[in-house]
Amino acid sequence: MDQNDSVKISPSSPLNNSMQPLSASDERTWAMLAHLSILLNLVSGFLGIIAALLIYLVYKNRSNYVAYQSMQSFLFQLIWWFGGGLLTGLVWAVTGVLSAVIIGLVLIPLACVISLIPLASLVYGIMGAVQCNNGQDFRYWLIGDWVRGELTRS
Repeated sequence: MDQNDSVKISPSSPLNNSMQPLSASDERTWAMLAHLSILLNLVSGFLGIIAALLIYLVYKNRSNYVAYQSMQSFLFQLIWWFGGGLLTGLVWAVTGVLSAVIIGLVLIPLACVISLIPLASLVYGIMGAVQCNNGQDFRYWLIGDWVRGELTRS
């Protein structure tokens, strides 16, 4: 190929398709997968957070819906799964230490309730996935409005 030859990219070329908007069906699928990525945390403890962030980074310019849902999922998992897991560990450690002086025995019911935070986040994430798959806009409590404001500002 000499200098006068140029490479032409047709509209259906894979290089040109990467920035086309997603179809409604694809948007629902990727939004659902972003919410279901919380299930990866059951296996690894942290891969769900990474998966939701990757979905956001890949599709943020192609779909506002997927960007919103995946960023919500990322922040929700970061706060409720990771943060809830840390809080659970801390509460059980304090309960264990204080059990030596009998005060910790009173804290066992509280530690059991706090241990449910990561499990409750799994159920909430699955609810978000189902709603997104049905084409409904899902908004996490306390996180959804903040994420929408941040994404519309940028």
